[in-house]
Amino acid sequence: MGKNITQKILESHLVSGEMSSGKEIAIRIDQTLTQDATGTMAYLQFEAMGVPQVKTKRSVSYVDHNTLQYGGFENADDHRFLQTVAAKHGIYFSKPGNGICHQVHLERFGAPGETMLGSDSHTPTCGGLGMMAIGAGGLDVAVAMGGGSFNLTYPKVVLVHLKGKLKPWVSAKDVILELLRKLTVKGGVGKVIEYGGEGVKSLTVPERATITNMGAELGATTSLFPSDEITKEFLAAQKRENDWKELVADEDATYDEEIKINLSKLEPMLAKPHSPDAICKVSDVEGMKVDQICVGSCTNSSYKDLMTVAEIFHKGGHKVHPDVNLTISPGSKQVLEMISLNKGLAHLIEAGARILEATCGPCIGNGQSPPSKGISLRTFNRNFEGRSGTKDAQVYLCSPEVAAAASIYGVITDPRKLGKFPKVKMPKEFLIDDSMVIPPAKDPSKVEVMRGPNIKELPKAQAPAESIKGKALIKLGDNITTDHITPAGTWLKYRSNVPKYSESVFSAIDAQFHEKAKAQGGGFVLGGENYGQGSSREHAALCPMYLGIKAVIAKSFARIHKDNLVNFGILPLTFANAGDYNAVEQGDELELNLSNISNSETVALKNITKNRDMQLKHGFTKRQIEIIQAGGLLNFTKKQAA
Repeated sequence: MGKNITQKILESHLVSGEMSSGKEIAIRIDQTLTQDATGTMAYLQFEAMGVPQVKTKRSVSYVDHNTLQYGGFENADDHRFLQTVAAKHGIYFSKPGNGICHQVHLERFGAPGETMLGSDSHTPTCGGLGMMAIGAGGLDVAVAMGGGSFNLTYPKVVLVHLKGKLKPWVSAKDVILELLRKLTVKGGVGKVIEYGGEGVKSLTVPERATITNMGAELGATTSLFPSDEITKEFLAAQKRENDWKELVADEDATYDEEIKINLSKLEPMLAKPHSPDAICKVSDVEGMKVDQICVGSCTNSSYKDLMTVAEIFHKGGHKVHPDVNLTISPGSKQVLEMISLNKGLAHLIEAGARILEATCGPCIGNGQSPPSKGISLRTFNRNFEGRSGTKDAQVYLCSPEVAAAASIYGVITDPRKLGKFPKVKMPKEFLIDDSMVIPPAKDPSKVEVMRGPNIKELPKAQAPAESIKGKALIKLGDNITTDHITPAGTWLKYRSNVPKYSESVFSAIDAQFHEKAKAQGGGFVLGGENYGQGSSREHAALCPMYLGIKAVIAKSFARIHKDNLVNFGILPLTFANAGDYNAVEQGDELELNLSNISNSETVALKNITKNRDMQLKHGFTKRQIEIIQAGGLLNFTKKQAA
């Protein structure tokens, strides 16, 4: 029987386990990626392991989230720590301004057939190259840098069969929005999304990367395109042809599911507030007044994306509408230089766009917050409530083409009304300048790791007792995101200061939550479906652990966040009887009995307040139980090494 791409990569990297759906496997990791919002803690954890040099083929530390060194020393100090710790431990360092980690890694480091673990949920961007790139918590990445394998549940593999070709003014963004419409934000949990069919040949690598990038919004483990002649051309243009190898599914490969999308039948779409799966056609909301438009993020900031927007303005002689603020965030220094050389930058400035640094910027809530109750169109991947920095803003997700049309007319407009589409060709050669990527020191012994006063001691998890009592401190609904748990934006400068960052936990929902948690000595969190969706931000587990949260009891969990909870010794548990969610209220006194956790798939929970007994499922593997009993992954790893 033939093999699909997922099977080929996992089989070639298998360390242990059975390649059967639902079974736990361990795989070898070739590359790692971190960014500053998650990397600072990941490197503190790596240091705690006592491993002198990383053991991967390539590890890269990026500064792209919190590049604005504003309001004090904290960000600058963290960036200095990241650069010196990278130099000492064999890690490449991408300086602030060099670009967004996923765009730069696609350009300069990603390789077909290799595995990568990244402490950012959009790490699957490099799946556009045929790379098995998986988002994870920083502690998982630290373990991989130390030579440890990565454990995951063997995924189901879904084939998305693409046929036809995109029509003018319809883009790769519309492909992934269509898939989100079909599957929803939890439809990819436990799955790898693999793309195939004749339609694949019509998509460039940056277009493929847009699609794999937003596979994170499906909750998928990762997403993959074949590595074919299109991939080879892209890598050759990046002067990296030696990194290419062909990687395609066998003709008789089998899949767990198959979804068909006819590219030629798609039309421009939007994701409405406040979820990436709230999909509608642009024509359904056409005419709505727009206040702000942001083009960029790791989803749509490639050379092709930005030159397309520039050409729309230039060839049509258009200007940005007087009532609209338009910002452009290039994905990398390479993109910025190339649109400059090709006059795209001049055309954008002439049209009235504001040019931002080559960083995440507005996507992570750092700058460009919309006006109160403002309508913002963004070519980004997430539109969670409040993520933009303005709680009552209405954020829509769209393609660069839709963004350009709305910028011109001041209202949501079907871009097909702009007439002839200005097609942008992919460069035969990209401008290569890696001067802002600093290689590790040749003599690590001469490097002093520099730590500012904002870098606090790494909090340590404790092994749980057999019986845990506490109050249900908060009760939440469905699709609670990591932004709800530990917001980004201005809070990110405390990423290396957990005592301070923990003050942000659930602050947008209950401003006094951290005070109540500390006063009660910790307790429990109750959640609905898909708890912890969104970012790989392990602080959403680390900060609750610091506040004494012992367990999160929910209807279901997002993959990365569930793993992060286990890594920090917090028990992610689900209701065995879905109706029991309604039998627990905020403020109820609960008692969790873990005495039988190793021998049963359920644990007992008693609602003392209501005198009601119920069962909770844990679904832990033997290894995960050992991690929890050790007080988290760091303690477990040290114990294993000893």
